[in-house]
Amino acid sequence: MHCELDFKTPFQLLVATVLSAQCTDKRVNKVTPALFRRFKDPKKMAGANIVEIEDLIHSVGFFHTKARNIKSLSEKLMINFESEVPANLDDLVTLPGVGRKTANVVLGHAFGIPGITVDTHFGRLSRRFAWSDSEDPVKVEHEVGLLIPEKEWTNLSQRMIWHGRRICHSRKPACGACPLASMCPSYGIGEVDKIKALALVKSDEDFR
Repeated sequence: MHCELDFKTPFQLLVATVLSAQCTDKRVNKVTPALFRRFKDPKKMAGANIVEIEDLIHSVGFFHTKARNIKSLSEKLMINFESEVPANLDDLVTLPGVGRKTANVVLGHAFGIPGITVDTHFGRLSRRFAWSDSEDPVKVEHEVGLLIPEKEWTNLSQRMIWHGRRICHSRKPACGACPLASMCPSYGIGEVDKIKALALVKSDEDFR
């Protein structure tokens, strides 16, 4: 399953993932084409006027902080990593605005290195599937990692996020339309009527 953020290079995915915090991928995908046309690599982004970056990403929310982060991480990539995005978690999380979640997205989708991306959807579904009872993303990451083969981590993360966005919603999951209903220990916490549940399901178009 593919990443729903549009990117062509590891740097673009890194920036897009930082921008996606508390924002939809759909919104990020609308602003990144112009951003990357203007600042295509760490050198260009590091030398950018912060106000110009803010103007280009204004609609993603928290744009002041995100603009500072993507400019600062670009500077650090130039200084510490020869303008290349590092392909390991320990180095990635030293970059401004980059935590384990962002690092694992970049590792899995830009470098093919398995990683578990624990966002709000993954955490919620992990608890509903009884894979973990923790609210701590790092604990969830490690506990689920013990249950699932490493080679499946990236694919699992994307599938969990996909399912959480479209079917297994936070407030009212569409249980009656869920293909996993027969094996889900939390079946029944949401709408079980099939017709009503189908009305709750979001389509791929909602995220493009």
